[in-house]
Amino acid sequence: MAMARRGGFQEEYDYLFKMVLIGDSGVGKSNLLSRFVRNHFSLDSKSTIGVEFASRTLQVEGKIVKAQIWDTAGQERYRAITSAYYRGALGALLVYDVTKPKSFENASRWLKELRDHADSNIIVMLIGNKTDLKHLRAIPSEDAQSFAEKEGLSFIETSALEATNVENAFNIILSEIYRIMCKKSLISSTEPKQNPGASKNIKEGNTIVVSETSKVETQNRCCST
Repeated sequence: MAMARRGGFQEEYDYLFKMVLIGDSGVGKSNLLSRFVRNHFSLDSKSTIGVEFASRTLQVEGKIVKAQIWDTAGQERYRAITSAYYRGALGALLVYDVTKPKSFENASRWLKELRDHADSNIIVMLIGNKTDLKHLRAIPSEDAQSFAEKEGLSFIETSALEATNVENAFNIILSEIYRIMCKKSLISSTEPKQNPGASKNIKEGNTIVVSETSKVETQNRCCST
């Protein structure tokens, strides 16, 4: 179990999952994040400049997971800054505004940028936000569902203002990330063991980065029964 010292106390968690919020400026990414992390909504929320992140620790499939969510700026002039923050992300929430057709049209471009910069196995969820503006809706749920199925994404509609489906959306993607990690761990457990000398210089307590072909066997505990 990992530990992080914060504010004079130690926070314990089994896994740290990094996720990114992407989509056009003004679709409600920052309010989705603040609703999930702090259960707060701001009517006068301003556009994010650069990149911000927040985290929340919760239980996923019986394990303690720290979700670290990065809020990437949607404005075009910041795209060069945010591209570096895709690195290392296990999940992405692609957000559009159900009242703004352009934000939905741009979802394809955001998805391409994500796939260009992120890990090929990243889990992506399409989110149609601002469902509280029923009289202004311009994107039918069916159109978004069709796009999500074509691109292999999960899909949900939310309202950060009314706190509708926000918790559900994050829980779904975190659970999906966890299950994928477990599946990878089970596969790695059937692979031949590494040469013992390969890890002789690794000391307990250090964080190490491994490639896809070099799985850390201690990950197997995530699916142990």
